[in-house]
Amino acid sequence: MTSEPIIHLHNVHFRYPGQARDTLAIPDLQIHRGEHLFIRGSSGSGKTTLLNLITGITRPGSGKVQVLGKDLQGLSAVRRDQFRVDHLGVIFQQFNLLPYLSLLENVQLPCWFSRRRRALAGDVGETTVRLLEELQIPRELFHNAVSALSVGQQQRVAVARALIGRPEIIIADEPTSALDADNRQRFMELLFAEIDRQESTLIFVSHDAYVAEYFPRVIELAEVNEESDIG
Repeated sequence: MTSEPIIHLHNVHFRYPGQARDTLAIPDLQIHRGEHLFIRGSSGSGKTTLLNLITGITRPGSGKVQVLGKDLQGLSAVRRDQFRVDHLGVIFQQFNLLPYLSLLENVQLPCWFSRRRRALAGDVGETTVRLLEELQIPRELFHNAVSALSVGQQQRVAVARALIGRPEIIIADEPTSALDADNRQRFMELLFAEIDRQESTLIFVSHDAYVAEYFPRVIELAEVNEESDIG
């Protein structure tokens, strides 16, 4: 683990329009390369807001959000979007798969928008197949619409899409919320195996205390957020 954090939030404040107080007020949060970090918080505690700040989807009202040495608040919206697709893989709670694309096309989508990830993927077709097979998606489904897949299969497609092109950081926003206990355990095993294989940093956000047991570092959002009583 390097001494310099891969993600650093310093004196970060954020509030939504019309709010009297900050949703997030984080004096200091550091995440290092290769970490598996679980951030736990109740519904409405600001977990998704925190991820939106880390991914550059939103800007803080004040303070510094630094990712891979870049001050995101200093980048234009277009440059933040490109930085995100180049360096971060995101697993959304609702998966955000595109229904009009096939399973294979959904996985390859980041490589269409990022030269960096396309280059790191090597042969994009072969890498897509390898990821899907390692995540136990049957070959006969590869050309199907994602709407025909089970929830567990859609989730693994979303993981493959986040991993393709070896992004340095993987962000997971409540990805196990729709799974039962058996599928949740299998999903976590597959996720860790793939992330360890490509040596990515994992930030996993959830309210699920069971999932926290898989992580060597667990923080409560309330512990780093001075405005944690905002609900």
